Amino acid sequence: MGTLYDSGLDRTAANFAALSPVSFVERSAEVFGDLPAVIHGQRRATWRELRDRSARLAAALRALGVGRNDTVSVMLPNTPEMIEAHYAVPALNAVLNTLNTRLDAPLLAWQLNHCEAKVLITDREFAPTMQAALELLETTRHYEVAAGFSPQTLRSMVYLKLGQGAQAAAEARKILDHRGQVPRNR
Repeated sequence: MGTLYDSGLDRTAANFAALSPVSFVERSAEVFGDLPAVIHGQRRATWRELRDRSARLAAALRALGVGRNDTVSVMLPNTPEMIEAHYAVPALNAVLNTLNTRLDAPLLAWQLNHCEAKVLITDREFAPTMQAALELLETTRHYEVAAGFSPQTLRSMVYLKLGQGAQAAAEARKILDHRGQVPRNR
């Protein structure tokens, strides 16, 4: 015999909606648009701002060719940019691979190879470790800076597109060495 909750509660439009990060941020932006979504030190963002920044990141990733079942790896601390990635990547039906900031370069390189990351987003704080990890990646992979990002979009991060080809990892190392500057479009 079932319980009270087993009777007459079949899924309908009135009592059930599948939840996803995308639908959550959309609804939150519509219902709570002017309320705080992110508080990080002195930085504040409303639900509407979070949705808009996530949408811009998703559009930038789409411009890089990220789509369904592609992997986007991120090496970020718990910052607003990490939250944005959690909404932007699923919006493309892509897979978000969050790298552990405590791991060493060999493990990070293994993870990047294993998950077949198409794009890497990393905070400059982790540039030395990520540089070493990129040097350890398979030699058939090449790296290029994602084009079309403004300094406001990049903030403290470096975006790298990982792909197949013969170009050396020296380009990625050069990019990561520009810790004080935003990478320039090619």
